[in-house]
Amino acid sequence: MRGGTGRIMDKSILRALGAAVALMATGWPAVARAPQLAAVRGLETGEWELRGRGRGAETRRLCISDPRQLLQVQHPGPLCRAFVIADSAQAVSVNYDCGDAGNGRSDLRVETGRLIQLRSQGISDGAPFAFAAEGRRIGACR
Repeated sequence: MRGGTGRIMDKSILRALGAAVALMATGWPAVARAPQLAAVRGLETGEWELRGRGRGAETRRLCISDPRQLLQVQHPGPLCRAFVIADSAQAVSVNYDCGDAGNGRSDLRVETGRLIQLRSQGISDGAPFAFAAEGRRIGACR
């Protein structure tokens, strides 16, 4: 295969480019895919219940197959592009962008592998949102 300068491109370069494209297609950049998200590393997968705080707060249940899903609760589905602001063993803060679906910022504090405190705000489907919730793992997904 020839590159833009007429030289033949090395197959290892093509493999590296393919891997980079595959990572970008998942939505989360390499920095977020790597084990740098120490705060969510110990969280258990399964069914989680998020109990909102404040007046009129709701309770919702989520089946979590990847703990990073807890960072974009208002934007379910594929993980969006994220920028890690801060990450430690007990807390993580991220800004994320889901394209036309919206964006947000989430601050998650880990109390145990089955208990978290979550604050999130942003735009979802053109409307603003903000909430604070306590999340608990309540069992296996149904």
